[in-house]
Amino acid sequence: MRKIILSMLLISFSCLAYSQALPTFQLGVKGGVNLSKFKTSNTFSSDNQAGYYAGIWARIGGAGIYLQPELYLSGKNTTLTSNAGQDNKVKFKSLDIPVLIGTKFGAAGFGLRLNTGPVISFNLDEDQNFGQAASAAFNGKFKDKAFAWQFGAGVDIGKLSADLRYESGLSKINSDGYPTTKLNLYTLGIGFRIF
Repeated sequence: MRKIILSMLLISFSCLAYSQALPTFQLGVKGGVNLSKFKTSNTFSSDNQAGYYAGIWARIGGAGIYLQPELYLSGKNTTLTSNAGQDNKVKFKSLDIPVLIGTKFGAAGFGLRLNTGPVISFNLDEDQNFGQAASAAFNGKFKDKAFAWQFGAGVDIGKLSADLRYESGLSKINSDGYPTTKLNLYTLGIGFRIF
């Protein structure tokens, strides 16, 4: 009897370890708020301003490591203040595509995640609408787009998730005739896993 119980335990642990190594696929939706801040050189300063983002995410991985591509429509707001004290509000929308690599700890429907990866942003304006930006992204046309890098942490509880991230701008962008600036973001989002 003892041999049968030990054999069953060994088989159970082997199956559990094997199932953790198998790749999985998840798909979900997410929305949240962002705080935008332009980083400029000496001419302008900027305070954090609230914006929004909403979109979809996918997660592919196994053995605690995953790849998470995402697609978001994002509204970013900030105020630029010149040295002379003149305030000007800057608002714009973009199609953001983060591609994150991460690790996950936890079990039984609860998990903590750490992730990092690049983000490409396609600005939406009178010259480029959502469809044109999506077409450029899927066709690999990345010229004159903004690049950034994200660092973040998240928690999963069942099908719900929450993420807190920092995004550091790598590309200089022009906004409404101002000198070139880099955009930094803090984001807080709530997600729901569809499957």
